Amino acid sequence: MKSLKQSAGIRLTAIAFLTLLLLIPAILIQELISERENRRNSVAHEISEKWGDTQTITGPIITIPYLHRSEKEGVVTQTVRHAHFLPENLTIQGTVEPEVRYRGIYESIVYTSGLSLSGNFSPLNLRGLNIPADDFLTEDAFVSIGISDMTGIRERIRIEWGDRDYTAAPGIASGDVLSSGVSVSPVINPEIPVSFSVHLTLNGSSELLFSPIGEQTRVSLASGWPNPAFTGNFLPERREVHSSGFKAEWNVLHLNRNFPQQWLGSSHEISNFSFGVSLLLPVNEYQKTMRTAKYAIMFIGLTFLTFFMFEIYSKQAIHPVQYLLIGFALLVFYTLLLSASEYVAFNLSYLLSSAAVILLITLYSYSVLSSIRNSAILFGVLVLLYSYLYILLQLQDYALFMGSIALFSVLATVMFLTRNVNWFNVMQTEDDTEMGYSAGR
Repeated sequence: MKSLKQSAGIRLTAIAFLTLLLLIPAILIQELISERENRRNSVAHEISEKWGDTQTITGPIITIPYLHRSEKEGVVTQTVRHAHFLPENLTIQGTVEPEVRYRGIYESIVYTSGLSLSGNFSPLNLRGLNIPADDFLTEDAFVSIGISDMTGIRERIRIEWGDRDYTAAPGIASGDVLSSGVSVSPVINPEIPVSFSVHLTLNGSSELLFSPIGEQTRVSLASGWPNPAFTGNFLPERREVHSSGFKAEWNVLHLNRNFPQQWLGSSHEISNFSFGVSLLLPVNEYQKTMRTAKYAIMFIGLTFLTFFMFEIYSKQAIHPVQYLLIGFALLVFYTLLLSASEYVAFNLSYLLSSAAVILLITLYSYSVLSSIRNSAILFGVLVLLYSYLYILLQLQDYALFMGSIALFSVLATVMFLTRNVNWFNVMQTEDDTEMGYSAGR
């Protein structure tokens, strides 16, 4: 114990060990943050299941069954397969009315969308599929519209096809292209072009996506939600985002995607080319708290380094238990931040949590160091650290660059302050000094 108190080298080793030891609770805190975030996501999923999940709209698509014949060992087998045809033009105009739903302390963004789909099919090129014309069962043809989550349908769907109206039925006879949606069975003459229009009122959550199935697909969306994220394979040609909402317009050509206007069976997966908008909550407190917690080792190391510098210059030893208590106080900041940010805004919770920890450590350091000057220096260091971390959280794209500058600055400062320290004398104990003195005589 005497050597621990008298040898700076042993104390420095003990400080390094305590710093590594405190990484264990720091990792556990990160797991706690992940657990709370997963809980929030689970609640959001439960709300989505009842209201309507992410919606992807695909269609309309004309599907015509045809007879497929195969021969094996002299036996001819006849099966029914499907040919699929996409529209020449597809125009979608819609509005998205967002709403925040709460369950306990958790919230989830949901919406109600009103979508008007219109366009036309040109005459169908049946010969281009190399199927005999007599093998097509045009009397069994149907038109389908893909809706990824049927739970979100709010009213009866009527499809205007040519000069007639049809009421859509749930389900699609062929699962080659669409796995979920509605369909109608109008009279289809492959040689005659036809126009269509349909209105959809759908509930959904988080995202609203569209598949670019038209030879030219135009989508126009407007909403009162001020925090959109345009997602998928295509960004809007024009967009306006302001505090009262957003407007966006897409224009996608068939040349921009990797599937044709007509094909047989399930040879193409069109859902991989969807695009649209995500409605983001303005603050994800769990992601910010997790980013904050990843700087725990830096905070512990720099705070311990500050105390060690006090030891060197004031010739006053600080016990490892006192270092440990200070380390725990630094870690409590993250649990305070996590719990407070679930109830109040992240910026306010950060201010309250950091102020509480800075005040606690400063008062404790005064009782340990018995120096107003050193306590004031420590207070300034902590304020600087937490202020700098807050800036890093705001500058996400430059966080690594700014963090590197901070570490370089700290290293340069320590090197400057210790440039005249004789580390050989500091590292040895008083007994070692006395032995060296006796040997010199």
